[in-house]
Amino acid sequence: MTAFSGGRVGTWVKLPALESVQIAAHAGFDFVVVDQEHAPLDVRTAYELITLAAALGTTPLVRVPDGTPSRIQRLLDAGAAGVLIAHVDTVDQAHQAVSAVRFPPHGRRGAGGTSRAGRWGLASRDDYLGSAAGALCIPQIESRQAVDNAAAIAAVEGVDALFVGAADIGLDIGHAPGSAEVTGLCARTLAAAHAAGVPCGAATATPGAAEVLLEQGFDFLVVGNDTSMLAEAAVATVRALRPRGDS
Repeated sequence: MTAFSGGRVGTWVKLPALESVQIAAHAGFDFVVVDQEHAPLDVRTAYELITLAAALGTTPLVRVPDGTPSRIQRLLDAGAAGVLIAHVDTVDQAHQAVSAVRFPPHGRRGAGGTSRAGRWGLASRDDYLGSAAGALCIPQIESRQAVDNAAAIAAVEGVDALFVGAADIGLDIGHAPGSAEVTGLCARTLAAAHAAGVPCGAATATPGAAEVLLEQGFDFLVVGNDTSMLAEAAVATVRALRPRGDS
């Protein structure tokens, strides 16, 4: 996870559009996260977005809705640098996530050397297995139970980082994401990750909020997303041009 420590900044990609990745790369984001949890992006679309991000020098990650091994394997064979796995609440689930990402003897991922990750069979077996060994496994901590287990999850061999989902933690405990209760649980997760020697990331909507999270010690951030950036720019344009009083 070294590549994502030290204040690295990425953004969510939710639109099935190559332009989203191109804009993010040209803007200077360190990485993009193709969102298969909260956006209708299929494997083929993710494959294209991953390929383009890598070609532009922006690290491609994918957020998956669960730890299903077949889904994770296809994304890694497509060339994703790693996966964020939603709703990892227990140590057992963390082990399952690692198993889906790692090859034997550390996991159960199947060999796909004829995939893009194996240069369609042109890479040697050692090169393919060696490069794939660096795939990032990032459990998302999104409930009180997950926070309580964060130290143990972070200590699972093969977990490269934790990612805090403040919005879902808030839903789980019945408080707003910015409340003192949620902020405290996020801080506990951050401390647990660092105690285990792994980075911890978070998501936020604005640069100002991102600065606060970096000051708190978070190592990498996902800031904004393509759909919201487009929506906000559209609304700002119309408001600036519409006469006052018009709806």
